[in-house]
Amino acid sequence: MPIEHINPDGMYKSPVFSQGIILPANARLLLIGGQNGVNEKGEIVGKGDVVAQTRQALDNLQMVLSAAGGRLEDLVKTTIIMQQDIDLGAAFGVWMGVWGQRPNPPTVTGFRVPGLANPDFLIEIEAQAILP
Repeated sequence: MPIEHINPDGMYKSPVFSQGIILPANARLLLIGGQNGVNEKGEIVGKGDVVAQTRQALDNLQMVLSAAGGRLEDLVKTTIIMQQDIDLGAAFGVWMGVWGQRPNPPTVTGFRVPGLANPDFLIEIEAQAILP
């Protein structure tokens, strides 16, 4: 049974997120922990710059996907957690640029918080993917 993307009539149909997804019973699920704007040395990339941190977090997410044998197209759920005072449009714009014109986007949830684990983190992105 393939993955089924649910975007009912009467609801907004976005090119970068789905309203719901049905997973097959025998799916191989990859849980990707929260990724921040941190490089391989543990240094924050783009301190104070949500666009740079979002790019780095998405690069990190893609490295985890690749290491598990997956691709962006395998994502089924993405959660974007950001500090409450950052520009949501800038952060989401980076996501839209990375996703591009691919069909069948994952579900996306975003929310704002007073702070993340490190006060210099502006964004954290976690995800779930169904691997081939």
